[in-house]
Amino acid sequence: MYFDVSQISLTSQAFVHAEKMAAKHYRLSDGEIKSLRYDVKTLANLAEHEVSENAFAHLCRYHYEGEKSPGQEGGFYFYRICLQDNRIIDAVQRAGSIIKFPPLILYIAVHELVHVIRFNAGEGNFDVLPEEKEQEERKVHAITGQILSSRSDPDLPIVLDCFSDRHRIDKLLN
Repeated sequence: MYFDVSQISLTSQAFVHAEKMAAKHYRLSDGEIKSLRYDVKTLANLAEHEVSENAFAHLCRYHYEGEKSPGQEGGFYFYRICLQDNRIIDAVQRAGSIIKFPPLILYIAVHELVHVIRFNAGEGNFDVLPEEKEQEERKVHAITGQILSSRSDPDLPIVLDCFSDRHRIDKLLN
C-alpha cells in the first residue's frame, strides 16, 4: 500500500507545519530550520535498506564526502525520513474513525524532525545501543507532545495517547 495523491499532499503540509512548530520550540530561525540536511521519502521511493517493518517512519543517516582541498576536513551527515506508507495506512484503517491520517502524519513529522534537530545539535546520538535508543524515543515523544500541545486539533490527543507508554500503537501493530 502506498500513499495516494491526497495523502502525499497531507504529508507535505504536515512537514511544513512540523518545521514551523519545531523551529518555534527550539527557537530556530527560518534559516536554521531550512539548513537542516534532511529529506522525506515515501515507501514507493525507498531503497530496500530504508524499509522497516517495525515503525511508521525510519530515520536513515548518510555521510556525504565532497571534494576536499588539502588539509580540509570534509563531508557532512544528512538524514532521510523514510515513511512506511503501508504501516501508516494500515494503522488508520484498523483504527476506524478513532485515528485519522492528518493528526497521525503530523505526529510522525514532528517526531522525526525532533530526532533530526537533536542529532544535528549533538543532543542525541544516532548510533546507540537498543536500550539507549528506547530512552531517546521516550525523550522525543515527550518533546513531540510538548510541541503538539499548542495545537487545538481535537483528533491529536488520541494520537498522542496512542504513543504513550500505556498504549504504544507502534508496538501494538507489530
